[in-house]
Amino acid sequence: MRYVARLLEKQLRHAIKAFPAVVLTGPRRSGKTSLLRHLFPKASYFLLEEPDIIVRLRDDPQGFLDSLTTPVILDEIQNVPEVFAHVRARIDRKPQRMGQWLLTGSQEAPLMQGVTESMAGRAAILQLLPFSSVESDKVSLLRGGYPEVVARPGNARLWFSSYLQTYLERDVRAITAVKDLATFRRFLALLASRHGQILNRTDLAAPLGVSVPTISQWLGILETTAQILLVPPFYENLGKRLIKSPKIYLADSGLACHLLGIDNARELHKSPFLGAIFEGMIAGEMLKQQAGAGRRREIYYFRDQQGLEVDFLVPGRGGSVTLVECKAGRTVTPAMATSLQRLAKAFAEKRQQPEPEMFLIHQPTQSGVRTRAVADGVKAMPWQDFITRSFPSFL
Repeated sequence: MRYVARLLEKQLRHAIKAFPAVVLTGPRRSGKTSLLRHLFPKASYFLLEEPDIIVRLRDDPQGFLDSLTTPVILDEIQNVPEVFAHVRARIDRKPQRMGQWLLTGSQEAPLMQGVTESMAGRAAILQLLPFSSVESDKVSLLRGGYPEVVARPGNARLWFSSYLQTYLERDVRAITAVKDLATFRRFLALLASRHGQILNRTDLAAPLGVSVPTISQWLGILETTAQILLVPPFYENLGKRLIKSPKIYLADSGLACHLLGIDNARELHKSPFLGAIFEGMIAGEMLKQQAGAGRRREIYYFRDQQGLEVDFLVPGRGGSVTLVECKAGRTVTPAMATSLQRLAKAFAEKRQQPEPEMFLIHQPTQSGVRTRAVADGVKAMPWQDFITRSFPSFL
């Protein structure tokens, strides 16, 4: 498959000059290995899922590491977390040598535990997510951004089915002892039907016949493996009673469509989930931009108990705020901007500063009409224009 340049390349090149080790996290098949091997073709490479390598590392870690020529890529290092302590010792012997250890992992919680305990101050930590629309114009609402699906969209159904099977067998079993994988599969499908909604653990537990703590544990697994996005509410006191639970999205719109049984564009257009899938894709696109720029992942939603709701709120430089409302249709009207204007006015009154930037984003029209003012202070534009041109200016 032809290599596609990634937003994270600049941050990665900077990190290897400033740290002895780089830890690259992200979901399986997001392109971590391809990125590292492309940028550092002379680095030696070992996949820590191959049984013989795992045995060698566990039986004689010092001997194995002695045999390596650095820089070295150790792929899926969470499978042998004990190696962190040995890598740390080698870094401490030659702390001035930068960019010698390139480590990847798909299970962020176990991986980060090892990093926190053994590599604090010695490793830069970066996250690579599936393709964004900035990286590939083939990313779509229906197919999402996983590199192999983007390259071969005709095989999407089989790929996602295989991916889920691999994910269940490898990551879910590796992180926790889920006894009933069939129920966990039903949980994934149920979660897809709640895509874009405010998280209600009791509502998820009841149809599956499991406890709320079990649901919390399973959600933790999905978040640990970067399969879901939890978008927290914005808490700043604006004199309103606010909703305090996060909204939940599947991290990839293609996977969401697969779990919902949506196989083609016609079915997607008619689906009652179209708006939620579109909203989730925009959340993912903004987070990919933030991760690619080395920024903290930070987006929120706003909803109060009086019914005022705005899809996304993104903090910017100097206390600035950007408000984003998503509409899955191709037609926008002034009435769609009402919630943006009401919330912007509340911000301006509370903070005694200019109103936030406001965007109403939608799917592109056949006529090719671009940015236009749909209401006072609100810009309406196709989502690709917002993601590729407007949003990067806030980073």
